[in-house]
Formats: sequence, C-alpha cells, structure tokens
Amino acid sequence: MNWPVKIFLFVSLIPFAVNIYAQDARPVPLRTIPVKPQNGDSTKKTEYSDSIMYHGVKQIDATDLLDGLLHIKPNRKPDSVTSKPTFSIIPAVGYTLVSRFAIVVSGNSAFRTGPDSRISTVTASTSLTQNRQITLPILTNIWSKNNDYNFVGDYRLYKYPQSTFGLGSNSNIQNEDPMDYSYFQFYETVLRHIAGNIYLGLGYIIDDHWNVTDKGDLNGSVSDYSIYGKQSNSLASGFTFNGLLDSRDNGINPSKGSYVSFAYRDNYTFLGSNTDWRSVTFDARTYIKFPEDSENVLALWNYEWLIISGRPAYLDLPSTQWDPQSATGRGYIQGRFRGADMVYAEAEYRYRLTDDGLLGGVFFLNGESLSAAPGTRLQSIQPGFGPGLRIKLNTISKTNVSIDYGFGRQGSNGLFIDVGEIF
Repeated sequence: MNWPVKIFLFVSLIPFAVNIYAQDARPVPLRTIPVKPQNGDSTKKTEYSDSIMYHGVKQIDATDLLDGLLHIKPNRKPDSVTSKPTFSIIPAVGYTLVSRFAIVVSGNSAFRTGPDSRISTVTASTSLTQNRQITLPILTNIWSKNNDYNFVGDYRLYKYPQSTFGLGSNSNIQNEDPMDYSYFQFYETVLRHIAGNIYLGLGYIIDDHWNVTDKGDLNGSVSDYSIYGKQSNSLASGFTFNGLLDSRDNGINPSKGSYVSFAYRDNYTFLGSNTDWRSVTFDARTYIKFPEDSENVLALWNYEWLIISGRPAYLDLPSTQWDPQSATGRGYIQGRFRGADMVYAEAEYRYRLTDDGLLGGVFFLNGESLSAAPGTRLQSIQPGFGPGLRIKLNTISKTNVSIDYGFGRQGSNGLFIDVGEIF
C-alpha cells in the first residue's frame, strides 16, 4: 500500500477524532449521564457511556483524583451527550519498557446516532517517545441508531524502532537484535447483535510493514530473524470472522461478569498479502468479587493467538504486548517473545487501600508460552509478576491510573504506567 493511500485514510478520519490515552488502546470513557424524567415519569434512568454495556452499576459516594486535588464533592453531573459531537483534548504522560517516557496528546469525540443508542466514540492520540518512536493510533466505536450494529475500527501509523530477541519463549534476552520499521494498520469490523450479550460480525484487516532494517544480534550470534527470513517490506491483507459475548458490569473496570471474543483471520495474496496464511485469536476474561461482600476483585484472563496455516512475515507473528490492548506480559519489554503460537494466562487481585476508593492496590501473576517457527511446539512458560498501585481518576466510570512494577526472568523488570485497568 503506497503512502498517498495511507495518508488519505488517516486524514479522512482525523477530523472526527479530537479522556486520556496514555498507551495504545487506552481511552478514558465519559462519566455516566443522569437522564431527566420525561412526561411526569419519576423513574430515575441512567445512560451509560461504556462502548459495550454497563449493567446496573451502582453509583457510590467515592473520591477520585480531581476531588482530592480540588476538594470538591464527588458525583459531579456531566453534560449530556447528544447527536452533536462533544470534544475533549488533553495531554498525558506514559511509560513502558519499549518506549521509556512518552509524551502523548489525546482527544475524544463522543456522540449518539439516536436518542436510545449507546454512546459512540472516536479516540485519537499522537505520541513521541524517549526512544524516538512516533505513534498515531485512532480507535472508533460507532453504534447504529437502535444498537443493532457496532462498527469497530483500529487504525495506526507508527515509526517504530524496537528490538527483537528471537523466536519462542526459550529465546535468550542476550540475543537482542535492534530493528527499525514503519507500520500501518487498518482494522475494521462490523458486529451484528444476535441475542442478549452476543454479537457476530465480519471485518477487513491490513498490516503493512516497510523500511524494515535490523543490526543483527548484538552478541554476534546469527539472529532468528535472519534464519526465519528477512523482509524489508511485508503486507498482510484479509478478512476476519468475529464473535463477542460481554456480560461485564463495567467495561473499563469490571467487578463481575465475563468477556469472551473470538476472531478468525484469513489473508490472501489476491488481496495483496505476501503469502496466504490464517490465524485465530481467543480472549476470555472473568471477574469475581472476592470476598463476595467486598469491593475486591479477582480478575482472570486467558489469551491465545495461533497461526493455524501458512507462514506470516516475521513482524506479523504473535508477540508479547502486540495484542490489541498491548497488555500481555507485564514484566517484559514489548516484543520480548515472538513465535507462531502464543498461549497466555494471567490472574490479578484488585483491592482497596482507602475506604473512599481513591487508592487501591493490585498483585498480578502471568505466564506465556510461545512456539518458534510455524509447525513447532510450544516452549517453556515464562512467568511475570509484580505489585501495582491504582489512583481513582473518575469515580463514575471507575477509571484508574495504573502504576505497576513487573518482574520477569533473565533480569527483565520495569515500570508500567497506564490509564485504565490492564484487562
């Protein structure tokens, strides 16, 4: 795909994309909106701003960061979201092992396509990192007038220096191979409501890498990238079949319910792909109050990303923190493990530190196993673990600022700062 086409796609989206977004796929939602009774109806109704659904979230008298700084009362009433878009722009700072410190300017547009529709959002950000990376992601979540259809988009343009460390979860951190490349992503999915919390849909997806260079393993060994097959340019283009079930009470910071998504991807050379190849991803999460009568939550997550046929380009293989939310593998740098198949699991315990909910804590434990090239077996499970601090940013949406310190094997460790829960 040539540059004029990429620029046209982004320019056509940017006018509509103007809640903090510190890392990829981390939009901060609007607060809930009290709806005034109509025609003498005394029933108190509430519209929720989550992109999927809030199921009867109880509004509590809690304190968030703004309350604490300005000494004002919580439960502030926001402006109503109507068919006319509302905009907000805000700077933010993030930190990950792969970027180090990042300066981010983010924006959000929120609107309704109908009086009873869920809130649609367009979120954009641009960032410049300490490691000279430039990123421009745009995420769209548009609901039809009667919520029968959900249009989900994920578009990204990156200039992205990043090291790779070889294939499989047995790869050694000493085999660092510094890479540099440009990257364009275009994902568009249309989901149709089937019944209850179930949606099915189809999508079209593009991953385009170009100007790919590497320096070779710094320790002088032959890199897995060289063995697998170097490509200065690669394109993956195909269709997806998607399924979704979401029964969470809050999509940003759930306290109960489950989330299950499935995507089958089929790439074709007649659509521009370098090769034909197929993959599946499976994402399952559940949230349990523990103890049952407390505000503490045990969150469990399973994520699988499998190449089922064909041979993708090296940079299209499953990899740590290259899931859609860049969330897998706290304790390791993005791209630390890469391979044809990835199986991942994580548990996180979330608990209050203060009665008003301003401060909370977490402890997480994760493990990932990856194969090397297609057709090979899964290798050793690599664990990650660590503590974290949560600072309430928004009492109504329950959005937290997340500050985690993760530890992994072979000396991997680092600080992760983000907005919203990791999963």
